[in-house]
Amino acid sequence: MTVISLEGEANSSSEKVLRGVWRVSILVLVSLLVFLAWLVRAGGIYDSNSDFAYNIGLIGGLLMLSLLLYPLRKRIPALERLGKMESWFKFHMVAGITGPLLVLFHSTFKTGSLNGAMALYAMLLVAISGVVGRFIYRHVHRGLYGNQLTLAEASAELQACAEHVRSVYALRPDIEPRLQAFHDAAFEQAGSWPSRAWRFASLKWRSQRLAKAVRRDAKNALRKQFRKHGGGRREVIVNYRLAREQIDRYLDSVVKASQLSVWEKLFSFWHIVHIPFLYLLVFSGVVHVVAVHMY
Repeated sequence: MTVISLEGEANSSSEKVLRGVWRVSILVLVSLLVFLAWLVRAGGIYDSNSDFAYNIGLIGGLLMLSLLLYPLRKRIPALERLGKMESWFKFHMVAGITGPLLVLFHSTFKTGSLNGAMALYAMLLVAISGVVGRFIYRHVHRGLYGNQLTLAEASAELQACAEHVRSVYALRPDIEPRLQAFHDAAFEQAGSWPSRAWRFASLKWRSQRLAKAVRRDAKNALRKQFRKHGGGRREVIVNYRLAREQIDRYLDSVVKASQLSVWEKLFSFWHIVHIPFLYLLVFSGVVHVVAVHMY
């Protein structure tokens, strides 16, 4: 069974095809949602005061209210019997996307009353905060639903990758100093705050650019060996794929290990900000519901 991952290079032709199908499907779905949103805002399907709009708003509100279940599951030991954290996190993500979408369609993408506008903006604030949290989360955990990565684990992974990439050094004498220079620059702590911030923000892009250049040089070196010493073309292809994997894994591990402490701080700060946003959303939602039914 082929395991599909959207990170890194595809491991097989079938994975490339399935990645393409997945991305096209997401693009089609987003396009349909945008078109449907345009029709709803234009008033071509239903009115914001209709029963249908009320019902989808109710469902969306309940889904967003259910977002509070995930932090409760994390902090209350008695709830451990109600399922794995992975399943709760998946539901948290689905509810965090579906709930705001339903509320937006409930509002027909318009703000009417003051309480409705407050509830809508609070919801958008929580949704945007959730997207930011999802982005930070993937940098401090193993995969989307994995355990939190520790600095010791990241350092051990970097050490293992450094040992494996040594086989690539023999292809060209300038490969090792280039990779070592990138490693030293990644862990450099000196410099002003703006320069360190830029170094952090651009490190991934620089690693990809370096990986592309080193892979190209490794491929050329293997081709020269093939022309000089002979051998099967299949052997050259296999050796290049192995060298490419080792180069990419080493540079990724450098980026991960050097940036982990910063991502952990950002994740902690995000938690401090995100939780009050949730409470604000619940409060504004309750006020909106009460105001709608009273007036």
